[in-house]
Amino acid sequence: MTTTKELPDELITLRAQLKCSFEQIDDVFEDCIRDAQRRLSEQGVKDYLSGASLICMIGRGVEPVLQFLEVIPEMADRLGEEVITLISQGVWEVSRTPNGVSIPPFMATLGEASRRLGSLELIKRYLDLLFDMMERTTGSIHGHHTTLPSPGLPHLLQQMPYLLNQISIEGLENWINYGIHNYNDHPQRQIDYFTLESADSRAMLQRERHGTLFADNERNLNLYLQALWQDKEYLAPYSTAKDENRRQQPYYDKVGIRIPDVFDDSENGIKGIDRYRAMLAHMAAHRRWSKKMVADNYSPFQRIAIECLEDARVEYLATLEYPGLQSLWLALHPVPDEEECAGTGDSCIRHRLAMFSYAIKNPDHGYQNEDLLEFVQRFHDLMLTGESSTPEVAKIAVSYIARTRRQEDQAATIYFDNTEIEYRDDNRHLWVFIEEGDEEEQFEVPEDKEFEEIDSLPPRHYPEWDYNTKTYRPDWVSLYEGLHPAGNANEIDAILSKHNALSKRLMQVLDLLKPQNYVRVRYQEEGSELDLDVAIRSLIDFKSGATPDPRINMSHKHDSRDIAVTLLIDLSASVNEVPDGCNQSILEISREAVSLLAWAIDRLGDPLSIAGFFSNTRHDVRYLHLKGFSERWNDDVKARLAKMEAGFSTRMGGAIRHAGHFLSNQKADKKLLLILTDGEPADIDVNDEKLLIKDAYKAVSELDQKGIYTHCISLDPKADEYVSDIFGNNYTVIDNIERLPERLPQLFLSLTK
Repeated sequence: MTTTKELPDELITLRAQLKCSFEQIDDVFEDCIRDAQRRLSEQGVKDYLSGASLICMIGRGVEPVLQFLEVIPEMADRLGEEVITLISQGVWEVSRTPNGVSIPPFMATLGEASRRLGSLELIKRYLDLLFDMMERTTGSIHGHHTTLPSPGLPHLLQQMPYLLNQISIEGLENWINYGIHNYNDHPQRQIDYFTLESADSRAMLQRERHGTLFADNERNLNLYLQALWQDKEYLAPYSTAKDENRRQQPYYDKVGIRIPDVFDDSENGIKGIDRYRAMLAHMAAHRRWSKKMVADNYSPFQRIAIECLEDARVEYLATLEYPGLQSLWLALHPVPDEEECAGTGDSCIRHRLAMFSYAIKNPDHGYQNEDLLEFVQRFHDLMLTGESSTPEVAKIAVSYIARTRRQEDQAATIYFDNTEIEYRDDNRHLWVFIEEGDEEEQFEVPEDKEFEEIDSLPPRHYPEWDYNTKTYRPDWVSLYEGLHPAGNANEIDAILSKHNALSKRLMQVLDLLKPQNYVRVRYQEEGSELDLDVAIRSLIDFKSGATPDPRINMSHKHDSRDIAVTLLIDLSASVNEVPDGCNQSILEISREAVSLLAWAIDRLGDPLSIAGFFSNTRHDVRYLHLKGFSERWNDDVKARLAKMEAGFSTRMGGAIRHAGHFLSNQKADKKLLLILTDGEPADIDVNDEKLLIKDAYKAVSELDQKGIYTHCISLDPKADEYVSDIFGNNYTVIDNIERLPERLPQLFLSLTK
């Protein structure tokens, strides 16, 4: 495990396309390229390797290349393959400026940004925002060429995960622009602003924090669609920032449903989350009941009227199924006054249609126009016949437009007050254009791609706790999991034979701990059968004139151990050492102890999983499965234990979180994570000795909140100096390592009695 990873023949050609010679890349290349092949098209994989090669050429070391290889496949799968070139070219442009030091923190923000922003449109805006800030704050000595790096950019990037969780992209833009405008000529104050240390910075951030963020409620909204509408469409947010040229509306197409990235509460008290639900319910109703029509058959005014009445039709059908939607939609619907557009000289067609829509929804509308009342009644008569259809509604809409047509409808200005129904989409899904014209919008829909299934797992990204800033570094650790290679199972059988005497002693303890199917529960007033001893005693009391004990029945209850256990083994290079006074390495002794423990737990019948871990920087944490919960103690498991090898370092936090991920899914009353290690957490890319210790402590605390009990068995004689900082009192230090095969099973049994 300490040598460079050899690639399969089919990947050697792909590795040659990556023009980068860092050895660290060879260790993770196979996992990264498998992930890319699963998620990307053939051209996407080429762009992926070209982008990584370009980033390698900037001369900033291996860190940015590894970050690109790890984060881009998931990011491109989520947002589209255009993002691959977008990121690589952006990094290249930054490298041509004095801001090259900001490239690693910039790459570190991409995973969180793609999840929080959720669409290619917002990612482009995010990149434009960062690059604009960089350009405006990069200094020059002589006024011609930029020579001084932006003082605030690296600090802004460090705060970016927090900022993206607090405000929308529009709020982020306003916050950044305020800092640039006020502190561009004062580097230290600019740093204070973008590190959120100045009062001005925090006050501006608080001012921009408003509304209900889509990113905070994405899961709830997805569940809302699935539960009420059986709709699993992808939700993609867009920015609500005001555009002078065009006001964006929600819509859906073959790609997914596009909705705003933030919603404020409405003026009449409707919560932001309810505004999201109203919008999604409206579009879900369209997706269920609306049919496409040929747009060329209708004039623009007729199409507007058809859209308005089709909106009303699908909402009418939806309220039959979910009546509560009626009050929500009605509260968000504008209430146009009947006479407010008269005499303005503007085109009033939108005003009349808004009145029509409101009159359909509210029987107490109070309008007096005879044409309006007639067509509202025609609409309700149509709906009484059943679901009706889009073409049937179109006939009513065309007739209404013809009946109410006015000369001023041709005016250049249109009356918009009290006509915008914001929760409704732009209805592009209703129309098919036979001949291309100015009205329709053309959208490129990615072709469905079929890929060959690859038997590999993508890297899993975990945060890491930074005790200096008291914040998580998002997606900081890349963990690769796999099945440990197999060896000779007979070696484990030989180990069990070697410890035959210990096995016999353990069997005696195991027999006492083995659960019985049922145990009696006596002294019950109601039970499954009579408890004869108590019944006779009660009868004697009754004959003697004493009050008898009414608890003369007994029942049975199931008595079984309900516990799931994961044994996590430190496989760092230090376990290859032979301790003083021993003739075996720590790894060999650990193998014997783990074999005995697995044998003992199998006799008890408790669910057990065994895994090993080691790390080679934060980009390459390995998690190797030795035994799964569903596997029995058999030759396959023995063969993997026999092949156990060690190498590299001990980045413990990510491995603990990953083990907890599997353990939390087990259905057991008690969940126990045993960690067998010979030293403190450490890695070659970390200089602060406390950093990984604090992160491991944070990981243990996270598991504790999930109801997972963690206990450490340390083989380090100096463990008392640090192990309590991670595990509190839940640890055992074994000074005499040769006794580990005896102590480990005994310790497990004492923890699970």
